[in-house]
Amino acid sequence: MPGVTITVSRVEAPAASDGGSAPPAPAGLVEAPQPCTGAALLRRTSLLFIADAWIRAVVVTLIVAGLLAAAVLVTSHRNRRLLRSSWLRLTKWEYWPPWASYVPLAIWIGVLTIRHRSLTVFTAANPAIPASGFIGESKIDILRGLSGSADRIARSAIIEGSVATTLKRQLVDTFMQREGLSLPVVLKPNAGQRGSGVVVARSNEELDAFLDRCVVDTIVQEYVAGAEFGVFYCRRPSEVRGRIISITEKRLPTVVGDGESSLERLILDDDRAVGMARFHLRRQQNRLKLVPKAGEVVSLGDLGTHCRGALFLDGRAVLTPELECAFSELSNGFDGFYFGRYDVRVTSLAEFKRGTGFTVIELNGVTSEATHIYDPRIGLGEAYRALFEQWRLAFEIGAENVRRGATVTSLWTLGHLLLDYGHRSQGHLEEYRGNHHHDTVWHE
Repeated sequence: MPGVTITVSRVEAPAASDGGSAPPAPAGLVEAPQPCTGAALLRRTSLLFIADAWIRAVVVTLIVAGLLAAAVLVTSHRNRRLLRSSWLRLTKWEYWPPWASYVPLAIWIGVLTIRHRSLTVFTAANPAIPASGFIGESKIDILRGLSGSADRIARSAIIEGSVATTLKRQLVDTFMQREGLSLPVVLKPNAGQRGSGVVVARSNEELDAFLDRCVVDTIVQEYVAGAEFGVFYCRRPSEVRGRIISITEKRLPTVVGDGESSLERLILDDDRAVGMARFHLRRQQNRLKLVPKAGEVVSLGDLGTHCRGALFLDGRAVLTPELECAFSELSNGFDGFYFGRYDVRVTSLAEFKRGTGFTVIELNGVTSEATHIYDPRIGLGEAYRALFEQWRLAFEIGAENVRRGATVTSLWTLGHLLLDYGHRSQGHLEEYRGNHHHDTVWHE
């Protein structure tokens, strides 16, 4: 083409030569890397050997340290059993915290929200209870709502947290004298859940210690002996009679002495108590060295609360038409109540099946659980089915009440109730167990 000059160069292939040195590379080509010398190869090999040795040393050190730590751990019976406790709490879903097990339930509530076009319609399930008992409701007001069946309700009174300790004690004494009661008595916050702040005062010393530290409004209630059950009841507003959807037998935590082992050893060796070993050891710290007699049953708690070590069993086998009728009559006497769980103490199982011989110690609202799901024999799938059914009923009953004129609690108000309860629960007491000093501690 005009104006373009093309120069063609020919590169001659080097002639082979025997024993001769290779000719220089053509201009413009990169010279091939020269092979490593013996010294360079030795240096590289040495560096690789040193790095590999360090890695091996670190790995071996970590393995040895782990084995030594494990050896120290397993050589102590206490540590071995506490390790067993941690394993149970990790693998048994009944011990999981709510946030870890409620994710599928949150999704289901989202489905119900779309279906009913309201996230908080369930707060109309019990128009007689603020927010249907979502959180922070007054327990004494609920018990008063059941006053039409006073013979079936544990005798109770309210003590304001703001009054002086001496006046609190006077009010408690007056209540006990009026009702013909003696110690023990139960003290519980007027606003509480999951057994938070519930204590049993068995002596005047304990009662004075509780009242001295109590800063929230507190219910003083007769202590009702007997087996404890949770009975979940619901009724649609359009129905005359309701039904029981769950019954839970609550077995209080105990261990049995053998005449040789300390209470600490009995707790650690008990197949059930070991799941809550750290909790029990902390609560029983002043009695751990005691050696119970052979066959002696030692109570580890007086409250039928799962988070305090009680064993929950599916008790639906005791359900009878007579029992369901009794709870339907009891609930119908509380105008505006349709959905919640009764906690009761019973004198005998035979009477309970006949719908008699039980005393209500508490009634919980819409966020209470069908607690039979915590039976160790019930799997996570069955538990979710029960929870899904429970919340489906809560939404449907709430929606029906809304159509009848009930109001729904706003999400903003529910948030405020949560914050308010979180603040007030800081004043909840834990059970006091002391010899010559007050070791009551506060919930955080």
